[in-house]
Amino acid sequence: MRIGVIQAASQRSKNETLYRCTVNAIKRNNRNDAVINFGLHHEDAHPYSYIDAATAVSLLLSSRAVDFVVTGCSSGQGMMLACNSLPSVICGFVQTPQDAFLFGRINDGNAISLPLGLNFGWLGEINLQCTLDKLFDGDFGGGYPPTDAERKTADTRMCKRLNTITKRSMVETFTQYDAELMRRALSWPTVRDDILANGRDDAVVELVREFEPV
Repeated sequence: MRIGVIQAASQRSKNETLYRCTVNAIKRNNRNDAVINFGLHHEDAHPYSYIDAATAVSLLLSSRAVDFVVTGCSSGQGMMLACNSLPSVICGFVQTPQDAFLFGRINDGNAISLPLGLNFGWLGEINLQCTLDKLFDGDFGGGYPPTDAERKTADTRMCKRLNTITKRSMVETFTQYDAELMRRALSWPTVRDDILANGRDDAVVELVREFEPV
């Protein structure tokens, strides 16, 4: 899996921590996933919002340049809502290791939004690390608890099917987005380059290629 790490300007100071904890979680669980840090980094001066970040998340997942995204904002709520408003994203709001474990096993989404400001106090990094450790502890989508796994996975399949019915795809909606919003998302550091280099949905990649972000 290719895992993207991304968060908006309000929590740029947490970027390196978020990236490091994600890499640690992959190593601790003996996984071979690649982790790509899209920032925003501490030195990035861009005033990008969580809406801009969520649009970048949607583009990365719609193009299949990445398979999963670890993100967040000050409360975690705004990013989760914005991500779930956009194509190809099923984003969970994750605060604790229990949340993370159950989201991976039961809900089997492709993004999580973490609270990187609210209640991120003295032990904030420890909770973040434990949360990411449990997220990547085992395969996604197996159901939980084991006695209810079949029912849980059936419900998840239905939820995903409803998601595809009620949401239009990035190909259908790309030209309808506010051009300035799309410009900000595709001028996000390395996002456009990564989509062009690693995207596996040719139609979305071509839309990104033709769009001039500058």
